[in-house]
Amino acid sequence: MRARRAPARSGGPWRYVVPVVCVAAGLLASTTYATSHGNELRAGDSTRLSEMVRQAQSSTDQAARERDQLAGRVEAAQNKAAGSDSRVAHAVEQGKALEAAAGLTPVTGPGLVVTLTDAPRDADGKYPAGASPDDLVIHQQDVQSVLNALWAGGATAIELMDQRVVNTSAPRCIGNTLLLHGRTYSPPYVMRAIGPAGPMQAALDAERGVQILKQYVVRFSLGYKVATDPSIGVPGYAGPLRMKYATPAG
Repeated sequence: MRARRAPARSGGPWRYVVPVVCVAAGLLASTTYATSHGNELRAGDSTRLSEMVRQAQSSTDQAARERDQLAGRVEAAQNKAAGSDSRVAHAVEQGKALEAAAGLTPVTGPGLVVTLTDAPRDADGKYPAGASPDDLVIHQQDVQSVLNALWAGGATAIELMDQRVVNTSAPRCIGNTLLLHGRTYSPPYVMRAIGPAGPMQAALDAERGVQILKQYVVRFSLGYKVATDPSIGVPGYAGPLRMKYATPAG
């Protein structure tokens, strides 16, 4: 998806940009015609992409189940070895002491719930006047801006949809869905953050990406809702922990 910018205003320097855009559009149309040999590009391409995503999701789910089974066997073997080997027992204790800091344990506390939603279409399924499809959907940068603001505001734990967000988490957009830790999600996108509600709200208000999103909320009716919650439950991270470049501190 393209980067979101503040909604443009008519007049001013735009009158010089319009002719350039028209020329570029003409070149793009010519290139598209040549690439497709004069035939209409098929709408089925989008359908095939969606099917590929579903197949990949199924494979990911199967791999996750196998991973969980193997992780259970490893944990059982570790615990058994710890009963007879003091070195293993010491290593296991060291690992458990770091679980909370790594986001592996569930936590509960007060905080904020932020919900982002695509804009609705009218009764005839049409877009609002002056809107493009990209204007009406939540983008990866919108989700990332909210996450960044929540961390900056003092969040101690964040859940995106049904998964814990940790240092290695990287939400990505695929079409109009969100990919996180190998799972895909459709909007509305819900983020639950444990932490001080006031500072987190102030950080959201100050975040430039959120400010731009709010302009689209006003103009195109995208959904942006922030609510306080006295008891938010955030699960522990259950994904793989192997890192390629990170090394232990100290």
